[in-house]
Amino acid sequence: MRFIDEVTIRVLAGSGGSGCVSFRREKFVPKGGPDGGDGGNGGSIYLVGNLHLATLADLEYHVFYRAGKGGNGKGKNMHGARGESKEVQVPLGTDVYDVETGEPVGSVLEDNQRLLVAHGGRGGRGNARFATSTHQAPREHEEGTPGEKRKLKLVLRLLADVGFVGLPNAGKSTLLKALTHAEPRIASYPFTTLSPNLGVLRDEWLSFTLSDIPGIIQGAAEGKGLGLRFLRHIERTRLLVFVLAADEDPANAYQTLLAELASYNPELLARPRIVVVNKMDLVSKKSRIAGEKGILYISALKGDGIEGLKKRLTERLAG
Repeated sequence: MRFIDEVTIRVLAGSGGSGCVSFRREKFVPKGGPDGGDGGNGGSIYLVGNLHLATLADLEYHVFYRAGKGGNGKGKNMHGARGESKEVQVPLGTDVYDVETGEPVGSVLEDNQRLLVAHGGRGGRGNARFATSTHQAPREHEEGTPGEKRKLKLVLRLLADVGFVGLPNAGKSTLLKALTHAEPRIASYPFTTLSPNLGVLRDEWLSFTLSDIPGIIQGAAEGKGLGLRFLRHIERTRLLVFVLAADEDPANAYQTLLAELASYNPELLARPRIVVVNKMDLVSKKSRIAGEKGILYISALKGDGIEGLKKRLTERLAG
Protein backbone atom coordinates (compact mmCIF):
# COMPACT_ATOMS: atom_id res chain seq x y z
CA MET A 1 0.00 0.00 0.00
CA ARG A 2 1.28 3.47 -0.90
CA PHE A 3 2.26 5.80 1.92
CA ILE A 4 -0.10 8.79 1.94
CA ASP A 5 0.29 11.32 4.75
CA GLU A 6 -2.05 14.11 3.64
CA VAL A 7 -5.61 13.97 2.27
CA THR A 8 -8.68 16.19 2.04
CA ILE A 9 -12.11 14.73 2.71
CA ARG A 10 -15.68 16.00 2.94
CA VAL A 11 -18.06 14.98 5.70
CA LEU A 12 -21.81 15.49 6.06
CA ALA A 13 -23.51 14.66 9.33
CA GLY A 14 -27.12 13.51 9.29
CA SER A 15 -29.99 15.98 9.55
CA GLY A 16 -32.39 15.73 12.46
CA GLY A 17 -35.84 14.30 11.87
CA SER A 18 -38.94 16.47 11.92
CA GLY A 19 -41.35 16.61 14.86
CA CYS A 20 -44.81 15.15 14.32
CA VAL A 21 -48.24 16.80 14.47
CA SER A 22 -50.67 14.24 15.85
CA PHE A 23 -53.67 13.98 18.19
CA ARG A 24 -54.86 11.02 20.19
CA ARG A 25 -57.62 9.08 18.54
CA GLU A 26 -58.72 6.38 20.95
CA LYS A 27 -62.01 4.76 21.83
CA PHE A 28 -63.67 6.36 24.82
CA VAL A 29 -61.32 9.35 24.60
CA PRO A 30 -63.46 11.90 22.76
CA LYS A 31 -61.06 14.82 23.13
CA GLY A 32 -57.60 13.35 22.78
CA GLY A 33 -54.72 15.76 23.25
CA PRO A 34 -51.62 16.27 21.11
CA ASP A 35 -49.27 13.29 20.98
CA GLY A 36 -46.82 14.11 18.20
CA GLY A 37 -43.35 12.80 19.02
CA ASP A 38 -39.96 14.47 18.48
CA GLY A 39 -37.73 13.76 15.53
CA GLY A 40 -34.54 11.79 16.11
CA ASN A 41 -31.12 13.42 16.12
CA GLY A 42 -28.97 12.97 13.03
CA GLY A 43 -25.90 10.78 13.12
CA SER A 44 -22.48 12.37 13.70
CA ILE A 45 -19.14 11.61 12.06
CA TYR A 46 -16.11 10.47 14.02
CA LEU A 47 -12.50 9.73 13.15
CA VAL A 48 -11.34 6.66 15.05
CA GLY A 49 -7.72 5.79 15.80
CA ASN A 50 -6.53 2.43 14.46
CA LEU A 51 -3.20 1.15 15.75
CA HIS A 52 -2.78 -1.11 12.72
CA LEU A 53 -2.92 1.67 10.10
CA ALA A 54 0.20 3.55 9.02
CA THR A 55 -1.08 5.58 6.05
CA LEU A 56 -4.08 7.63 4.92
CA ALA A 57 -4.18 5.77 1.59
CA ASP A 58 -7.71 4.44 2.05
CA LEU A 59 -9.04 7.97 2.42
CA GLU A 60 -7.38 9.14 -0.79
CA TYR A 61 -9.94 7.22 -2.84
CA HIS A 62 -12.97 7.50 -0.56
CA VAL A 63 -13.23 11.24 0.06
CA PHE A 64 -16.88 11.75 1.05
CA TYR A 65 -18.52 10.44 4.22
CA ARG A 66 -22.18 10.82 5.20
CA ALA A 67 -23.96 9.90 8.42
CA GLY A 68 -27.60 8.80 8.66
CA LYS A 69 -30.58 11.12 9.01
CA GLY A 70 -32.74 11.10 12.11
CA GLY A 71 -36.19 9.57 11.78
CA ASN A 72 -39.34 11.70 11.90
CA GLY A 73 -41.47 11.68 15.03
CA LYS A 74 -44.74 9.74 15.07
CA GLY A 75 -48.04 9.78 16.88
CA LYS A 76 -48.50 8.32 20.37
CA ASN A 77 -45.46 10.36 21.43
CA MET A 78 -43.14 8.07 19.50
CA HIS A 79 -39.75 9.66 18.90
CA GLY A 80 -37.94 9.21 15.62
CA ALA A 81 -34.94 6.93 15.49
CA ARG A 82 -31.48 8.43 15.92
CA GLY A 83 -29.51 8.57 12.69
CA GLU A 84 -26.61 6.14 12.36
CA SER A 85 -23.23 7.74 13.05
CA LYS A 86 -20.28 7.18 10.73
CA GLU A 87 -16.83 6.13 11.95
CA VAL A 88 -13.77 6.63 9.74
CA GLN A 89 -10.62 4.69 10.65
CA VAL A 90 -7.37 6.69 10.64
CA PRO A 91 -3.78 5.97 11.76
CA LEU A 92 -2.49 7.25 15.06
CA GLY A 93 -0.89 10.67 14.74
CA THR A 94 -3.55 12.12 12.40
CA ASP A 95 -4.10 15.87 12.77
CA VAL A 96 -7.35 17.35 11.48
CA TYR A 97 -7.91 20.88 10.16
CA ASP A 98 -10.99 22.69 8.87
CA VAL A 99 -10.14 23.68 5.29
CA GLU A 100 -12.49 26.69 5.24
CA THR A 101 -11.14 28.31 8.42
CA GLY A 102 -7.70 26.72 8.73
CA GLU A 103 -8.45 26.03 12.40
CA PRO A 104 -7.34 22.75 13.99
CA VAL A 105 -10.20 20.37 14.77
CA GLY A 106 -8.17 17.93 16.85
CA SER A 107 -5.73 15.02 16.73
CA VAL A 108 -6.11 11.25 16.92
CA LEU A 109 -3.27 9.90 19.03
CA GLU A 110 -4.59 6.75 20.73
CA ASP A 111 -5.99 3.43 19.57
CA ASN A 112 -9.81 3.51 19.45
CA GLN A 113 -9.88 7.23 20.26
CA ARG A 114 -12.98 8.83 18.71
CA LEU A 115 -12.71 12.42 17.44
CA LEU A 116 -16.01 14.13 16.62
CA VAL A 117 -15.57 16.06 13.35
CA ALA A 118 -19.18 16.73 12.30
CA HIS A 119 -22.20 17.09 14.61
CA GLY A 120 -25.49 15.52 13.66
CA GLY A 121 -28.52 17.80 13.40
CA ARG A 122 -30.98 18.10 16.27
CA GLY A 123 -34.39 16.48 15.92
CA GLY A 124 -37.39 18.82 15.82
CA ARG A 125 -40.04 18.90 18.55
CA GLY A 126 -43.45 17.36 17.98
CA ASN A 127 -46.67 19.19 18.74
CA ALA A 128 -47.00 17.49 22.14
CA ARG A 129 -44.16 19.73 23.29
CA PHE A 130 -46.13 22.87 22.52
CA ALA A 131 -49.20 22.08 24.61
CA THR A 132 -50.01 24.44 27.49
CA SER A 133 -53.00 25.02 29.73
CA THR A 134 -54.20 27.75 27.39
CA HIS A 135 -53.09 26.15 24.14
CA GLN A 136 -54.32 22.57 24.35
CA ALA A 137 -54.49 21.67 20.66
CA PRO A 138 -51.24 22.96 19.17
CA ARG A 139 -50.41 22.27 15.57
CA GLU A 140 -46.92 23.69 15.82
CA HIS A 141 -43.94 21.46 15.28
CA GLU A 142 -40.28 21.87 14.36
CA GLU A 143 -38.28 20.65 11.42
CA GLY A 144 -34.99 18.97 12.24
CA THR A 145 -31.81 21.03 11.90
CA PRO A 146 -29.30 20.13 9.18
CA GLY A 147 -26.21 18.12 9.99
CA GLU A 148 -22.82 19.80 10.02
CA LYS A 149 -21.04 19.86 6.67
CA ARG A 150 -17.27 20.29 6.59
CA LYS A 151 -14.24 19.99 4.38
CA LEU A 152 -11.34 18.57 6.36
CA LYS A 153 -7.62 18.28 5.77
CA LEU A 154 -5.99 15.29 7.44
CA VAL A 155 -2.25 15.39 8.04
CA LEU A 156 -0.39 12.38 9.40
CA ARG A 157 2.55 12.84 11.73
CA LEU A 158 3.72 9.36 12.62
CA LEU A 159 3.86 8.38 16.26
CA ALA A 160 7.18 6.71 16.98
CA ASP A 161 9.43 6.40 20.00
CA VAL A 162 12.57 6.81 17.90
CA GLY A 163 13.16 8.68 14.66
CA PHE A 164 16.25 8.03 12.51
CA VAL A 165 17.59 11.23 10.95
CA GLY A 166 20.35 11.28 8.35
CA LEU A 167 21.49 12.29 4.91
CA PRO A 168 20.55 10.08 1.95
CA ASN A 169 22.42 6.78 1.86
CA ALA A 170 23.60 6.99 5.48
CA GLY A 171 22.32 3.46 6.10
CA LYS A 172 19.18 4.28 8.07
CA SER A 173 17.07 1.58 6.41
CA THR A 174 19.79 -1.02 6.94
CA LEU A 175 19.98 0.00 10.59
CA LEU A 176 16.21 -0.25 11.00
CA LYS A 177 16.33 -3.77 9.57
CA ALA A 178 19.20 -4.75 11.85
CA LEU A 179 17.37 -3.50 14.95
CA THR A 180 13.82 -4.62 14.23
CA HIS A 181 13.83 -7.13 11.35
CA ALA A 182 11.65 -4.74 9.34
CA GLU A 183 11.95 -5.03 5.56
CA PRO A 184 12.54 -1.53 4.15
CA ARG A 185 13.78 -1.05 0.61
CA ILE A 186 17.59 -0.93 0.64
CA ALA A 187 20.03 -0.06 -2.14
CA SER A 188 23.36 1.76 -2.55
CA TYR A 189 21.99 4.99 -4.01
CA PRO A 190 20.41 8.08 -2.45
CA PHE A 191 16.66 8.39 -1.77
CA THR A 192 16.01 4.65 -1.65
CA THR A 193 13.55 5.49 1.13
CA LEU A 194 10.68 7.45 -0.39
CA SER A 195 8.39 7.21 2.64
CA PRO A 196 8.89 6.54 6.37
CA ASN A 197 9.41 2.93 7.40
CA LEU A 198 8.38 1.62 10.80
CA GLY A 199 9.75 -1.21 12.89
CA VAL A 200 9.40 -2.42 16.47
CA LEU A 201 12.35 -3.06 18.79
CA ARG A 202 11.49 -5.58 21.49
CA ASP A 203 13.30 -6.89 24.51
CA GLU A 204 12.08 -9.19 27.28
CA TRP A 205 9.72 -6.62 28.81
CA LEU A 206 9.49 -3.58 26.55
CA SER A 207 8.83 -2.67 22.93
CA PHE A 208 9.50 0.59 21.09
CA THR A 209 8.53 1.87 17.66
CA LEU A 210 11.34 3.07 15.37
CA SER A 211 10.86 5.17 12.25
CA ASP A 212 13.29 5.62 9.36
CA ILE A 213 12.72 9.11 7.94
CA PRO A 214 13.61 9.70 4.26
CA GLY A 215 17.01 11.30 3.75
CA ILE A 216 17.36 15.00 4.54
CA ILE A 217 19.60 17.16 2.35
CA GLN A 218 20.83 20.70 2.80
CA GLY A 219 17.92 23.02 2.07
CA ALA A 220 15.27 20.43 3.00
CA ALA A 221 13.48 22.90 5.27
CA GLU A 222 13.05 25.19 2.24
CA GLY A 223 11.63 22.41 0.12
CA LYS A 224 14.65 20.76 -1.47
CA GLY A 225 14.81 17.00 -1.89
CA LEU A 226 12.39 14.76 -0.01
CA GLY A 227 13.11 16.04 3.48
CA LEU A 228 10.55 18.85 3.74
CA ARG A 229 7.58 16.58 3.21
CA PHE A 230 8.71 14.14 5.88
CA LEU A 231 10.37 16.38 8.46
CA ARG A 232 7.04 16.60 10.25
CA HIS A 233 7.20 12.88 11.01
CA ILE A 234 9.97 13.42 13.56
CA GLU A 235 7.99 16.03 15.50
CA ARG A 236 6.28 13.45 17.71
CA THR A 237 9.26 11.16 18.29
CA ARG A 238 10.59 10.89 21.83
CA LEU A 239 14.21 10.32 20.81
CA LEU A 240 16.20 11.25 17.69
CA VAL A 241 18.98 9.03 16.36
CA PHE A 242 21.35 10.86 14.03
CA VAL A 243 22.76 8.31 11.59
CA LEU A 244 25.99 9.47 9.93
CA ALA A 245 27.99 7.65 7.26
CA ALA A 246 31.60 7.09 8.34
CA ASP A 247 32.86 7.35 4.75
CA GLU A 248 31.13 10.67 3.94
CA ASP A 249 32.46 13.31 6.40
CA PRO A 250 30.19 12.56 9.37
CA ALA A 251 31.10 15.79 11.21
CA ASN A 252 29.90 17.94 8.31
CA ALA A 253 26.79 15.78 7.84
CA TYR A 254 25.91 16.23 11.50
CA GLN A 255 26.09 20.02 11.26
CA THR A 256 23.95 19.96 8.11
CA LEU A 257 21.28 17.93 9.87
CA LEU A 258 21.27 20.17 12.92
CA ALA A 259 20.90 23.25 10.70
CA GLU A 260 17.96 21.75 8.80
CA LEU A 261 16.14 20.73 11.97
CA ALA A 262 16.70 24.18 13.46
CA SER A 263 15.35 25.81 10.32
CA TYR A 264 12.26 23.60 10.26
CA ASN A 265 11.47 23.60 13.99
CA PRO A 266 14.06 24.83 16.54
CA GLU A 267 12.33 22.87 19.31
CA LEU A 268 13.61 19.65 17.74
CA LEU A 269 17.15 20.51 18.85
CA ALA A 270 16.04 20.14 22.47
CA ARG A 271 14.83 16.60 21.82
CA PRO A 272 16.98 13.82 23.38
CA ARG A 273 19.38 12.39 20.80
CA ILE A 274 21.89 9.65 20.12
CA VAL A 275 24.61 10.10 17.52
CA VAL A 276 25.57 7.00 15.54
CA VAL A 277 28.37 6.75 13.00
CA ASN A 278 27.47 3.93 10.65
CA LYS A 279 29.43 2.04 7.95
CA MET A 280 32.52 1.61 10.08
CA ASP A 281 33.34 -1.42 7.94
CA LEU A 282 34.33 1.03 5.15
CA VAL A 283 36.89 3.10 7.10
CA SER A 284 39.99 2.41 9.14
CA LYS A 285 39.56 5.01 11.93
CA LYS A 286 36.84 6.70 13.92
CA SER A 287 35.78 10.24 13.06
CA ARG A 288 35.59 12.75 15.89
CA ILE A 289 32.64 15.15 16.10
CA ALA A 290 33.19 18.31 18.09
CA GLY A 291 30.83 18.86 20.99
CA GLU A 292 29.41 15.34 21.01
CA LYS A 293 30.20 12.67 23.59
CA GLY A 294 29.09 9.09 23.76
CA ILE A 295 29.02 8.58 19.99
CA LEU A 296 28.32 5.00 18.93
CA TYR A 297 30.32 3.51 16.06
CA ILE A 298 28.60 0.67 14.24
CA SER A 299 28.24 -1.26 11.04
CA ALA A 300 24.54 -1.98 10.47
CA LEU A 301 25.43 -4.15 7.47
CA LYS A 302 27.86 -6.34 9.42
CA GLY A 303 25.96 -6.16 12.72
CA ASP A 304 28.89 -4.63 14.59
CA GLY A 305 27.80 -2.48 17.55
CA ILE A 306 24.09 -3.24 17.12
CA GLU A 307 23.68 -4.81 20.56
CA GLY A 308 25.31 -1.78 22.17
CA LEU A 309 22.92 0.53 20.31
CA LYS A 310 19.93 -1.57 21.40
CA LYS A 311 21.06 -1.25 24.99
CA ARG A 312 21.52 2.51 24.67
CA LEU A 313 18.06 2.93 23.11
CA THR A 314 16.42 0.87 25.83
CA GLU A 315 18.19 2.82 28.58
CA ARG A 316 17.15 6.19 27.12
CA LEU A 317 13.55 5.23 26.42
CA ALA A 318 12.87 3.27 29.58
CA GLY A 319 14.46 5.83 31.86
